[in-house]
This record gives sequence, C-alpha cells and structure tokens, in this order.
Amino acid sequence: MNESLRRAMLRARLRETDVAAHLGVDPKTVRRWLGGRTPYPSSRAALADLVGMDEVHLWPDAEGALAGRSRRHELGAVYPHRWAIPRDAWARLFESAEREIAVLAYSALFLAEDSGLLGIVESKARDGVQVRFALGDPDSTSVGIRGQEEGIGNAMAAKVRNALTLYRPLLGCQSIEIRLHQTILYNSVYRADDQLFVNQHLYGVPASQSPVSCFRGSGTDAMSTAYSASFERVWLTANPL
Repeated sequence: MNESLRRAMLRARLRETDVAAHLGVDPKTVRRWLGGRTPYPSSRAALADLVGMDEVHLWPDAEGALAGRSRRHELGAVYPHRWAIPRDAWARLFESAEREIAVLAYSALFLAEDSGLLGIVESKARDGVQVRFALGDPDSTSVGIRGQEEGIGNAMAAKVRNALTLYRPLLGCQSIEIRLHQTILYNSVYRADDQLFVNQHLYGVPASQSPVSCFRGSGTDAMSTAYSASFERVWLTANPL
C-alpha cells in the first residue's frame, strides 16, 4: 500500500478517476499504484506533478533517470512561464502552509486579482498562519526601473497601486502584514513554509512570461535558506503599508 500517494491524492482532492483522466490511464491502473505497484518513470513524473510532490517522496525506492532528477530538498518542477503554472498548483502551495506564507514581489497583481487564492491566504491567516507581503513601493526608483526594463514605463507603478487596493482588505486580519520595499528584485518569491515558487526576472521580459522554479527545503537546505534570508533582508528594510 502506497500511503504517501494516497495522502497526496487526498490533499489534492483527487479521486482515482481524476488521476486516470489526467494521465490517460485506466482507473484500475491507478488502483494498482495505490496498492503499491511502482508506475513507469513517465507516469511517476506526471503523477508527482499532478499531486504537487517530488517523486522520491512517493516512491523512495524507485530507480531510473526520471526518479533520479528528484531528491529531497532539491529542485522540483520548472515552468517556462509563470502563466503556465496551473491554478490548482498555486492553491496547493498556499493550502499547504501551516506556519507561514511569504510573498516577495513588485506587485503580484495576478494573485491580488484572484479572489479565490486570496480567500485561501486569508483563511490560513485566520487559522494562525503568519502572512507577509513585501511589495514594491510604487513611488520608488526600483519600481520605475523595472517598468522601464519590461517596456511598460509608469504602468508598473500603476500595477502596484492596483494590487495594493486589492490586498488592502486583508489587513483586517491580524496575522497579515504588508510592507513596501524599494529593493531591485532579481526574483519574485512565493513561499509556504519550506515550499517555494521562484519567479525569475529577465530583462525586457514580464514576470508572467518568465520561468518559475519550484522546490522544497528543510529549513537547512541551502537554496531554501538563501531565498528565505533574502526575503528577511528585504522585509527588514521595508515600510509598513
């Protein structure tokens, strides 16, 4: 019995028939996987992405090229564009938080405009999860520079102001804090405990069109520690909204 896979499917709210439909296999095949049979490498990769976990966590004894790509505390899924990330992946990220949600970005307007995802964040905060947003100060030089780099000029500052208008109602929850930074960012970071989505910032390319790397850390993992430390440095210099 693969209890790790069963629990992962429950967290992702996926039934055997849902997994079968997504992967193009027979539900009986999914049942055999739950019973303990190890899928072929290509199916392992697809199923791990579907439930939002690393292959090594689901099949620690599996071998092969695809299994080898995923190790504890290492890089997981990589998306060529932020817009390519399925919405349910964002939902799983925020729903997984038990201690903290942290966002470091200029505007994260796509998140502000999704009332469902903001509802998840607010619900987590009301359950005691600490939520911190570090967003760009729309009057700062760094926001102006990023607007020029993306070719949208003053529209970047407008995006930040629009996002702040949508985020502001969250401040009614004591566990949510928003600060404005003046830092030039090389990545946007979306963190739920030790899970991170890191959105690269490329010159001349909007963040929505830029790659995103997803990985998990233990809190002592070098990558997780580096991004967490970067967030904290920005947070300490940022001003409360």
